[in-house]
Amino acid sequence: MTRIDTVIIGGGQAGLSMSHHLSRHGVSHVVLERHRVAERWRTERWDSLRFQFPNWAMRLPEFEYAGNEPDAYAHRDEVIRFIEAYAAFIRAPVRAGVDVRRLRSGPGGFILETSDTTIEAENVVIATGPYQQPAIPAAAAGLSGVLQLSASAYRNPGQLPAGGVMVVGAGASGCQIAEELMQSGRTVYLSVGPHRRVPRRYRGRDFIWWINVLGLDDKVVDDQSPRLPPLLISGADGGQTIDLRKFAASGMVLVGRFQDAHDGVASFAPDLEANLAAGDKSYATFIKSADAFAADLTLPIEVDHCCGPPVPGDPISALDLRTAGIGTVIWATGYRYDFDWIDLDVFAHTEDLNVRTPVHRRGVTGVPGVYFLGLQYLYKTKSSFLSGVGEDAAWLADQIAARNQ
Repeated sequence: MTRIDTVIIGGGQAGLSMSHHLSRHGVSHVVLERHRVAERWRTERWDSLRFQFPNWAMRLPEFEYAGNEPDAYAHRDEVIRFIEAYAAFIRAPVRAGVDVRRLRSGPGGFILETSDTTIEAENVVIATGPYQQPAIPAAAAGLSGVLQLSASAYRNPGQLPAGGVMVVGAGASGCQIAEELMQSGRTVYLSVGPHRRVPRRYRGRDFIWWINVLGLDDKVVDDQSPRLPPLLISGADGGQTIDLRKFAASGMVLVGRFQDAHDGVASFAPDLEANLAAGDKSYATFIKSADAFAADLTLPIEVDHCCGPPVPGDPISALDLRTAGIGTVIWATGYRYDFDWIDLDVFAHTEDLNVRTPVHRRGVTGVPGVYFLGLQYLYKTKSSFLSGVGEDAAWLADQIAARNQ
């Protein structure tokens, strides 16, 4: 059995940020990555994906974007190279190809049973990210006879069989995939649930600049904070504002929130207009906040047109996929945690026994020596951002170093 002071599980942006800060404290550690550094960027993103943040916001602790296109939006492969370069820069002690299959308590701390060896550790940081397992509804079983993919399995229009496509979920990923498919000539149906619309740029500044100066990304989140609907933001085509109404005007068929499916027929809630109106309201609220902040700044005045044209026709309540000529369903319905390999009392007991939700305070669990990092809303709105995870990593490294004294 190998003994290591601290083990970081996950070789993405969170695990590498943790490694950097532990090195600053002189804490002996190793990063275990079951595949390669930044693996999800490599194999769970579509081919044309552009980073949702401008390049100037692409940063990790003591390491920032250094190219000559700060206002562009990096392709997926550029993000991979950035994270790889960071791993080399900090000389991270990464052991690639090591899958942690079980984490449990042991006589000297914690035991990690891996595909390579067994490790005993005093501290364990679980940095496997927030996007672990696609959250596909059970009702998907009612749509047999068509190809069904999660957003993480979609690559490009050419991989899909002939016919139309139904995209379920109008978050950032669902909207970008749906638009790409429509531009490729496919007939696309997009199931729209609650969402937040924002401009890609406003008054000469990117949306990410605005959330920084307005302090929206620095907001502390706790268990009592409401979980907001997904944000519609894209770096595709040079960074364009996502407007679902304009999608509809261009030929995309918008339907309400997906509810159920039987015998190849999908049913939708009668909430399309309400969801679009709520998205417009969030857009207008952002504009109002930005204008109030900019009152004393020398930023160009911009008359913003919040909404696209009305959605034509009456919303569809049910759709027979065979009759509509749909050959593929893409589930852009988010992700759920997959922590079945952790045999420790650090999870909430919920009605849904298939989902184990970590219980922690700023990444510190009730089991001394066990920490989470990189989860959505771990401490702040920006906790799962590439540019925000370093702050949480620094704080957790302080806790580990103090515990080791």
